Amino acid sequence: MQELVLIQPMSSARSELERQAAQADARREFEERLAECGPLAYRVARGVLRNTADAEDVAQEALLRAYKSFERLRDRSRFRGWLVRITFRLALDRSRSAKRREQRDTLWSQPAHQLPPVTAEDVAASNQFQAHLQRALEELPGKLRLVLLLSAMEGQTIEEIAAMVGVPVGTVKSRIFVARKKLAEKLRCHTNTIKTR
Repeated sequence: MQELVLIQPMSSARSELERQAAQADARREFEERLAECGPLAYRVARGVLRNTADAEDVAQEALLRAYKSFERLRDRSRFRGWLVRITFRLALDRSRSAKRREQRDTLWSQPAHQLPPVTAEDVAASNQFQAHLQRALEELPGKLRLVLLLSAMEGQTIEEIAAMVGVPVGTVKSRIFVARKKLAEKLRCHTNTIKTR
C-alpha cells in the first residue's frame, strides 16, 4: 500500500512533465509558423478593412485566437489557410459592425478622412494614378478584393486561395475574373479622363 502511494505521485509528476513538454513543443511550432505567416494576417485584414489601425487590431486578435486554438488544429500544414480564414472572418465582422455604427451616427460624427473626387487636374501627376488604383481596389467588395490580393500580390495559386478562404476552386476563379473586370472598368474610366485633357 505504501508503494502505491509513492508510485502515484511519481506518475503524476511524469505526466505533468510530459504535458509541459508537449505544450512547449506546440508553442515552438506555433512560433515557427507565425514567423512564416504572421504578416499575412495583417495584409488580409488591411485588404478587407482599408484602415491600418483596424487591420492591426484584427490581425492581433486573429493571431491570439490562432494561438489559443493551435493545439486543436489537426492538420498543422494547413495553418496558413486557417489563419487567413480566421483573419478574414474577424475583418468582415469588424467591417460590418463599423457599417452599422456609421449608419447610427449623425453626419457630423462620420469620419472626414474621405478623399475628394478626382478631377482632371489631380490626375496629371503619376502619384494620383496610384491613389486612383488604391481607391478602385477599396471599392471592390471584400470577397473580390481578398482573392485578387491573394492571387496578384501574394502569388497564391487558385487552389491555395480556395483552401485558405474555404470556397470551391470555381468560386475563386469566378471571383478573380469579376474582380479584374471591375478593376479594369474603373481604371479605364481613369485613363479616358487623362486622354480627354
